[in-house]
Amino acid sequence: MGSIAISARGISKVYRVGARIGRAYPTFRDKISDTVMAPFRRRMRDTEKARMFQALSDVSFEIKQGEVVGIIGRNGAGKTTLLKILARITPPSDGVAQVHGRLASLLEVGTGFHPELTGRENVQLNGAILGMRRAEINRKFDEIVDFAEIGDFIDTPVKHYSSGMYMRLAFGVAAHLDPDILIVDEVLAVGDANFQKKCLGKMQNAGEQGRAVIFVSHNMPAVTRLCERVLLLDGGKLIADGPSSQVVGSYLRTGLGTTSAREWPDSRNSPGGPTARLCAVRACTEDGKVVDSFDIRRPIHVEVEYEVLRNGYVIVAQFGFTNDQGTRIMTVFDTDPQWRDRPRPAGRYVTTAVIPGNFLAEGTLFVNAGMFTVSPYIKQFSEVDVVAFQVVDTIAGDSTRGDFGGTVKGVVRPMLQWGSKLLE
Repeated sequence: MGSIAISARGISKVYRVGARIGRAYPTFRDKISDTVMAPFRRRMRDTEKARMFQALSDVSFEIKQGEVVGIIGRNGAGKTTLLKILARITPPSDGVAQVHGRLASLLEVGTGFHPELTGRENVQLNGAILGMRRAEINRKFDEIVDFAEIGDFIDTPVKHYSSGMYMRLAFGVAAHLDPDILIVDEVLAVGDANFQKKCLGKMQNAGEQGRAVIFVSHNMPAVTRLCERVLLLDGGKLIADGPSSQVVGSYLRTGLGTTSAREWPDSRNSPGGPTARLCAVRACTEDGKVVDSFDIRRPIHVEVEYEVLRNGYVIVAQFGFTNDQGTRIMTVFDTDPQWRDRPRPAGRYVTTAVIPGNFLAEGTLFVNAGMFTVSPYIKQFSEVDVVAFQVVDTIAGDSTRGDFGGTVKGVVRPMLQWGSKLLE
């Protein structure tokens, strides 16, 4: 492992909620408005002083060159604020953040892009901001365009790009212009599966080449697959720093991250298509109780609740299961004989898949939930890592591990039929 790339010591950030940002050159209209509002502001001043929001509190850590570090936490935990401080976008209220080397950050779609400039011009501009010579940028240019799959649109002003095009080009620039430190915030939220795979591969290569990478995501399999080390933030505080599988497991067990049930009370605003919309996904025990942890010996019921909006369509539900190492364990499709090849009337349904006991390995399982119509095939929804749950093994001797007390490897752990006979 190399030298220190990032050193954060006692970083805190406080925002005043509702604070006004003054104009550098106030207009005549601004002055009239200020005069009228002045008496009211004096009354509100004491109240405003108390409306302070602590986004970060005494956060300290070090990241070395060659490390790929994930940062996780629920919305509002302080992840993006921390990245903006490291990227020199906003200063800390207290503490020191030292960055050693050339840093490229991708915190929002199109960060650092000028909307009036073309894709080509923005590549040149971003390279110059990173301190690169024109010859270096030109040498990487074709590779960036090929990665971003922009093609003929490279000479179009980026204000006309879709969010996906923006993100692909922004990531291509950030990853290909050889920064010493790469900071990426939720890049996988935009783009198809192929683009996501390319992003992960590029970040992994950056770490292998000795660069430091900070990756913020809610996609836990991506985090555990890419990062050996993970920082967990909650309420602006760093509450865990360690191996990715250990920290991610703690994140889930404490209820800070994805849980074993997720619901969309208003189906009008839920994921879905013209024929079906998602209402809920749950992992339950045999008696219907939603829990985060399951005994390895007991069946697990994974159910999807949905609303069929139109009559006359054959609908198929599907689940995908991924472990905390990012390995897809299995993908299963609804084969219930009652509804196979049979159109469903409009209404609300619950479809359940039962995973038998003594089949899964212990650990964290993430569930993807999807649904599509048959003839014609139309995807209605596909939610990634919508719920997660823990599988816990036992040393009682009646699970697949039997009387073995050590670590059991493997992505599944089925109970096989065993037999022995004495050979004379």
